[in-house]
This record gives sequence, structure tokens and C-alpha cells, in this order.
Amino acid sequence: MATGVHSAGFSDALVILGAAGVVIPAFARFRVNPVIGFILVGVLAGPYGLGSLVDKAPWLYHVTISNPAAIEPFAEFGIVLLLFSIGLELSFRRLWAMRGEVFGLGAAELLLSGLIIGTALHFALPGLSWAGAFGLGVALTLSSTALVLPMAGMTSPVGRTSFAMLLFEDLALVPVIFILGAIAPRAGDSGVDGLIHTLWTGALTIAAMLLIGRFLLPRLFAQAARTKSPELFLAISLLVVILSSIATAATGLSPIVGALIAGLLIAETEYHSEVELVTSPFKGLALGVFLITVGMGLDLRAVMANWPTLLVAVAGVIVVKTAVMAGLLRLVGTRMGVAAEIGFLMASPSETTLIVLGTALQAGLIDAATAAFWQTVTAIGLILTPVLALVGRRAARTVETEEGVPIESADDWFGEKRSVIVGMGRVGTLIAEMLREHRQPYLAVDADIDTVERAKREGYNVMFGDISRPGMIERLDLGRASSVILTMDDPVHIVHITRRIRRMFPQLPVVVRARDANHAAELYRAGATDAVPETLESSLQLSEAVLVDLGLAMGPVIESIHRKRAEMRDRIVQMSQMQRDPITRKRTEEPSPASRAPGGDGPSPGTEPTPATGS
Repeated sequence: MATGVHSAGFSDALVILGAAGVVIPAFARFRVNPVIGFILVGVLAGPYGLGSLVDKAPWLYHVTISNPAAIEPFAEFGIVLLLFSIGLELSFRRLWAMRGEVFGLGAAELLLSGLIIGTALHFALPGLSWAGAFGLGVALTLSSTALVLPMAGMTSPVGRTSFAMLLFEDLALVPVIFILGAIAPRAGDSGVDGLIHTLWTGALTIAAMLLIGRFLLPRLFAQAARTKSPELFLAISLLVVILSSIATAATGLSPIVGALIAGLLIAETEYHSEVELVTSPFKGLALGVFLITVGMGLDLRAVMANWPTLLVAVAGVIVVKTAVMAGLLRLVGTRMGVAAEIGFLMASPSETTLIVLGTALQAGLIDAATAAFWQTVTAIGLILTPVLALVGRRAARTVETEEGVPIESADDWFGEKRSVIVGMGRVGTLIAEMLREHRQPYLAVDADIDTVERAKREGYNVMFGDISRPGMIERLDLGRASSVILTMDDPVHIVHITRRIRRMFPQLPVVVRARDANHAAELYRAGATDAVPETLESSLQLSEAVLVDLGLAMGPVIESIHRKRAEMRDRIVQMSQMQRDPITRKRTEEPSPASRAPGGDGPSPGTEPTPATGS
């Protein structure tokens, strides 16, 4: 154990975590895309960068990656987690609705771009066979799922269309590899037989995953949710991803197919938001490792020695792919701005290009020098992807401004605004019932799975999730909510959540359940729009019942109850020493020095926030 700090794994971990924790935030300060940052770390710390100087300066061993092959599995795991997260954002219904874009537009783009690039290379490179040109053409046509989707997202027109084409490319990867093996010299019938065997065994495996997953996964995650243990939830999530990837890889399909199916299955359950939150840090770090491996494959000396030829090759691939994608999208009626942005965004080669190039080399369709050259082109293209994305966005903005096309707001894709109820106990259920009676859209969220299942059986729109978890507030997309109602029964926790929501969304109406007047005053100081004390409301209801039973007219009684409620709220507002009146939403008085004191978002030392459940 004494030699642990001198091991290759220790130094590799130091570089990766240093990049994630120090270098990337420094790049972000100068508005450098994290994708470029990770790739540049790979170039600097890789075998062609500072790694080549370790013999002369041994201390560089601790800030370079000495064994690039050792971190490749973690890079592959990053792509697997990316496809898993994509599946979580989808559903089988949505995927079926996209079938035209996936198998129509995606197939047309792959075939047409591959045909043009392959034909051009066949005539430009003496001695390159048609089979080799086909392999190179298809390889260079592929676009990077790992880079494009994090930048494009899944909700915009650009993101949805890009995902459709990328999904077809990922699905076509296995058939392409087998076709290259089948057309290789001396391949015989083994390639075709292998393709057929992989397809039918893969289909059976996927069918088994769908059947078993629909039955097993909801029960498995329900048990994990009842324990309220984030560690157990994370362990089960990663186990599902790994087992699904292994199952499809064992049949010859890509591991990412299994990860995508696992994500789709979990997307049909109540746990998809929670699973996405707990796996997100692992996905981000593993994708960072992948990008570092991309940078490590770039030999700057080779680039400088062959830069004119490489420049022509990179530019040629980008121009062809941009023109073909934009042209196809315009043919199917896509707006010019969206078509231009997608064309630039997906113009560079992909990480899967390296896989296809390796297969073509192994099959004898291309020689080692040709494979090395196009691997360098691919690495350069991957580095240029964020730059091309920026060019595409500016081109889209310019085109749509000139044509007078209105820029669509995010609300166009997320539907009407709705209230968000946090906590679905007796209080939250009654609020949801009243909103439903008045036909007001809402979404309820609760951290108790039994409560969620009960509410779903009763027809309420509710999801499983813990608002105290990092990222859940962002996941609920409160920026597009009409209001948020906090009904949790933890008085300390509800103050922290109110403060966090107010800091993130200054204009959002926040209505909060309070225990008494003092608690309500504290909630007003934390930023609540309205804080409703349970003791006040129960006292007013009792007073109303007594007065009506004594024979007084209902109208004057209700009027006096409303007047008393307003007086009590004014008193609570004065107690809170707040800056604005939560009822009229107008400035009332300047805050005292005590109210200016910043408060932390988290609980006080020694206090652990409880899950956001209602009572």
C-alpha cells in the first residue's frame, strides 16, 4: 500500500479529477466550452503532449496519463451513461412518434453523405478500392452523439431532429461493422452469417429485456425508494445500466443499445427524474474522461507536418455533411435556420468513426497509414465540434432574423404553465383537488413512493422525487411554473427550500404551509409570497362554525373572517420585517439589518433535511 501514490491509476485519477475540479472551472471563467477544455487537457496530458517528456522530467509522471488504454473503459462508460440519460428523457410513445425522422431522415443522411464522401475518396486516393471507399465514407458520415446531444439538448427542434439522426447512426453501427467484414477480402460467407446471427439473438435479448424490465424495474426501484437511501438508489441505477449494456454486448450489439433500452424502461416509471439526478454526476465525469481520450489521440507533431492535407480533408468532410444535412432538412420542410444549425452541429466525424476505421483496417479494406490519417482528421473534427455548434447558432440567428421568423420560446415545447405542489399528503392532496376542480394545470411531487402510488391510483398528476436533492428544483423547471406550493411538514426544511426557490426565481409566486405565526414570519423573510399558518386557519374555521351555529347570517360572518385573516397577515408581515407585502406585492418598508443578513441554503450544522413529503 505504500507505493499507491506512485501507481499509474493514482496519477491518472489526479489528472482527471484535476481537470474536472480545477482546469474546467478555470476555462469556464473565460467562457471556454467544457468540451474543448477536456479535449485540451487530453492533448496536454497525453502521450503526445507532456507525457512524451516524462523521461526527461520524471515529475511530469504525476500530471500526465501514463497508460491511456487503462482509462478507455471509463470513457466508454461515459457514452453508455449518456445514452442511458437520453432514454430517460424519452418514452416508447415518443420514440414511436419519431420513427419517420429516425428511419427516414436518418437513413437518407447516412446513405447520401456516405455515398458522396466515399465516391470522392475513391477517385482522390489512388489505389483505394470501392469497398475501402465505402468504409471511409460511412465512417466519416457518422456524427458524435457524445458531443452533439449535450450541446443541443432534447427539447428544441434542433435537439430532437439531431437525436433522430444520431439514433439511426448508433443503430446502424453494428450492421455497418458486419457489412465491412462481409466485403473484406477472403471473408466468404462468415460475415453475412455473423450479421444474421447477431440480429436474431439481439432481437431476442431486447425482447427479454423489455418483458423483464417492465415487470421487475418498478418493484426494484420502489423498494429502493422506501429505504430513502440515495446510495442504494444510485447502486441499483448503475447496476441496471451495466447489466443492460452487458446483455446487448454479449449478443454482438453495441452496449449503448442496452443502455438506451434501460433508460426507456425507467422513463415509463415514476422514478425517472430521481434516477437521472443520481446518475448525472457520474455521466458528466465519465464523459469528461471520454473527451480527454479524444485529446490524447491527437499528435500535434503529425498535425504540423501534414497540416495542408489535413486542412483540406477536414474542410471537405465538414462542407459535404453540412450541405447534405441542411439540404435534406429543407426538403422535408424544416426552417432554414434550424437546418443550418443542425448542418454545422453534426458536420464533424464521431467517436464511432474510430471504431469503423479500426474495423476497416482489420478487414484489410484500408492500410495502416490511411487509417492513421483519418483518425487524426476525426480527432480534429471532434475538437472543432463546439466551434461548429457556435457557428451554426449564429447562422441560424442571422437567417431567421433576415427572414423575420420569430424565435420560438421554450414554452412552445413544454406546453402551458402549471402549478407545482411539493408534498402530496393531506394538505397537498386537497390543493390538487381544488386546482383540478377549477381546471388549473398542476404537477405534484413527493418523496414517499407509497404516497405517490396512492395519489396516482386516485387520478392525481404526481411524480416521485425529493426536492431537497441537488438538481431537483432545476428538473421541475420552476422557471416555467405559474406558482409553487410547498406543503411539507418539516418546518426547518421548508424554510431552506423557500429561500432556494426565491433566490433562483425572484418573480415566481411561492405559497407555503406554515405551522404558526412565528413560522410564517420566518417564511416571509425567506421569500414566501404567501405563508398560511395552520393554527390561524383552524382558529378562523372554528370561529366561523361557532358564529353560524349561534344564528348569525353567513354573509357578515364570512366578511368578518376575511377581515380578521387580513389583519393577522398584516401582523405577521410586520413581524417578518420583510421588504415587500406578500399580499399586494408592493414595497412597504426597508429591511432591518437582521433581514439583510444572508442565510444559507442548507440546514444548520448537525441537521439533515428530511425528504420532501407532505402530511
